[in-house]
Amino acid sequence: MKLTVVGCSGSFPSAESACSSYLVEADGFRLLLDMGNGALGELQRHCGLYDLDAIFLSHLHADHCIDMCAYFVARYYRHDGGRCDPIPVYGPEGTEQRLTTAYADTPSASSMSEVFDFHTVKPGSFEIGPFSVHTEKVRHPVEAYGIRVEHGGRSLTYSGDTGVCDTLDELARDTDLFLCEAAFTHGKENIPDLHLNGREAGETAARAGARRLVLTHIPPWTDPQANLDHAREVFTGPVELATPRATYDI
Repeated sequence: MKLTVVGCSGSFPSAESACSSYLVEADGFRLLLDMGNGALGELQRHCGLYDLDAIFLSHLHADHCIDMCAYFVARYYRHDGGRCDPIPVYGPEGTEQRLTTAYADTPSASSMSEVFDFHTVKPGSFEIGPFSVHTEKVRHPVEAYGIRVEHGGRSLTYSGDTGVCDTLDELARDTDLFLCEAAFTHGKENIPDLHLNGREAGETAARAGARRLVLTHIPPWTDPQANLDHAREVFTGPVELATPRATYDI
């Protein structure tokens, strides 16, 4: 598998990065994990507008899904080559309604489903193209999911947005690459069931036995170096910060 960081900023785009969005590729299949603010423009550095094969939305906060409204425009109003066939979109209950409400002026109440083939995510295992995936609910104020993606005996686990929880530990068990949010700063914010800090991300990776940890979803107001240092204090494996356009072979 190949992982490309399209965007990794938390809460809102920074001057350097779009919000959360990660491209996973294998066997010519392209799966996008989240499409937050600014992600659609950055995505076009890595693949064509119409070259995605499926999209997974971890939850329905704007910094993880709002550029789906722009992507609707690109797919629905495409004239050269005609309208695209619906692309599979996996998201929590109410994803279609959320995107239709956010867009606010779709031609009809069902226009989103003319270009997006919506699938409701629940905890469990299923296939997306060549990938075997497993999803579990994580702890966040809205319905939110972490995802484990497997292919060719290798695994990638993406936390989405979450506080500390056992389900995330299990999703990341022995994973080859753990892409984990670290929005908070250890010793500063202490809000349960909202976000992890760098230390908690490192502790989760250590409990899970992850082989490599990449910290992501760090908001512009959070010091990424502090989060990196805190993670390294508790996780002895390789740790680094996600950066836009970084790629990983898994």
